[in-house]
Amino acid sequence: MRAAILALVLSLSAVAIAEVYYKEEFDAGWESRWVKSTSKGADAGEFDASAGKYNADPNDKGLHTTQDARFYQISSKLPKSFSNKGKDLIFQFSVKHEQNIDCGGGYFKLLPGPLDQVSFGGDSKYNIMFGPDICGSSTKKTHVILTYKGENKLIKKEPRAETDTFTHTYTLVLKPDNTYVVKIDGAEVQSGSLKEDWDILAPRQINDPSASKPADWVDQKTMADPSDVKPEGYDEIPKEIADPDATKPDDWDDELDGTWEAPTINNPDYKGEWKARQIDNPAYKGEWVHPKIDNPDFVDDNEIYAFGDHSYVGLEVWQVKAGTIFDHIIVTDDAAEAEKLVELANTARAAEKTQSDKDEADKRAKDEEDRKAKQAEDAKAAPADDDDDEEEDSADELKDEL
Repeated sequence: MRAAILALVLSLSAVAIAEVYYKEEFDAGWESRWVKSTSKGADAGEFDASAGKYNADPNDKGLHTTQDARFYQISSKLPKSFSNKGKDLIFQFSVKHEQNIDCGGGYFKLLPGPLDQVSFGGDSKYNIMFGPDICGSSTKKTHVILTYKGENKLIKKEPRAETDTFTHTYTLVLKPDNTYVVKIDGAEVQSGSLKEDWDILAPRQINDPSASKPADWVDQKTMADPSDVKPEGYDEIPKEIADPDATKPDDWDDELDGTWEAPTINNPDYKGEWKARQIDNPAYKGEWVHPKIDNPDFVDDNEIYAFGDHSYVGLEVWQVKAGTIFDHIIVTDDAAEAEKLVELANTARAAEKTQSDKDEADKRAKDEEDRKAKQAEDAKAAPADDDDDEEEDSADELKDEL
């Protein structure tokens, strides 16, 4: 009984200490919570709040990019700074590339303080950069970049980003055991170890600098057979020969056209440069493996996941074609709260698809209606054209008689 009570108390305590550090759904007054950067001057793009062409609720608006070929830089201060040391960190938001994006970013940054928000830009220090990056057919990935000791470290794997025009939720979870999870629309698409999937720490072992492959080491698995000799006359076989089926054209004039020569074709007897057949090399010792030693520069760190100061959320992207809508941002250690926003976005995506499918069906129906109407008009016009032709024929016949 005591064990059950203790478990309940611990469970309730865990719920009580779970915290939402930041949440933004771009309702009324969002402009007062965000500061637009002026670092790009005239190249800076303008934002507004929009639910988009397709939506589940026209009042559920997000941060909307409005101008093509612009830099978008804007940031918001968290109610209070925090460290994720000793707890999960969930960084999540939704992205809708309603413009059918061809090239541009869709990622947010989690930044430490202090930050001059008016000058916020690519040189501003950040802790995490996360979200989709799409450009053409070759780049369709989800960025996960972590800053470690002042250096930005890019994940070695490339979770694929969603590229359609509907709402998708991107979730990054960093855990105190130095593991991570990337989710899209609530489903895990990538997970693993921060130590293995980033080049954050120096390697534990390196090649022994004092060791080198012995000069007499034989690592050629095969060798030319010394008993194999080149056949006599092999090099005299030409690569091309005159086509035996070719004949001089009947109209060929040797005086005018010159001496006729048959065109050449590949010689079927030509076998290329002669090479002795290969046999197993009796001196082969296998592939030489460089001996390893412990790396004197390796320093382990079991707190790669932890950042001492998260103070701002920032959007800093370039877009060739504007129209992306960002929404439902949350920074928390409360998985249940993050999941609520995933469900909200999933519901929105289903509604968007339904509306889009209906528009497509209506367009097809309208196109078919227009096609039939034109066909009917053409049919009505055809008899009149025939009558005109008959009148012209009668006039021509009368002229002939006269």
